[in-house]
Amino acid sequence: MAVLIGGVGYQNMRDLSVGPDVVPALSSLDWTVETEIVHLHFGPVHVVQWLEERPGHFERMVFVASVARGRQPGGVYCYRWPGNLPGAEEIQQRIGEAVMGVIDLDNLLIVTQHFGVLAADVIVVEVEPEDTGWGVGRSPRIEAVLGEVIGTVQRVATEGFDG
Repeated sequence: MAVLIGGVGYQNMRDLSVGPDVVPALSSLDWTVETEIVHLHFGPVHVVQWLEERPGHFERMVFVASVARGRQPGGVYCYRWPGNLPGAEEIQQRIGEAVMGVIDLDNLLIVTQHFGVLAADVIVVEVEPEDTGWGVGRSPRIEAVLGEVIGTVQRVATEGFDG
């Protein structure tokens, strides 16, 4: 089985950089399945093109990102992407944002789903940020959960998500 793990987000965005920040730690782990770990610092349209070059290669994809959704800061959330797409107008808007270089987990999921390049099994690991400003480093609350984030990604990448 081949698994793609993508750290989604911009660098130097404090707590919002969790996705790219955990890529080196994940890359240093021993994996029991074929695993490719990538910092997805490029836009969703580029991700679509990259995945189109490898159709069907990945049986599972795990995306890790920090996303502000109004939850408890420092919370780690894991779910299976249901693949539900919004209406055509919103899809077009998200594609436009993707072309402009916006790197956003929701855009990534919607655009790649729309173009049919996602694996059948897509799992998302999210962290609720506390500090969403510019800069290097993370808030103490987010720093404290990085081990949990890495462990969750490792578990769902190898075992899948059981809900």
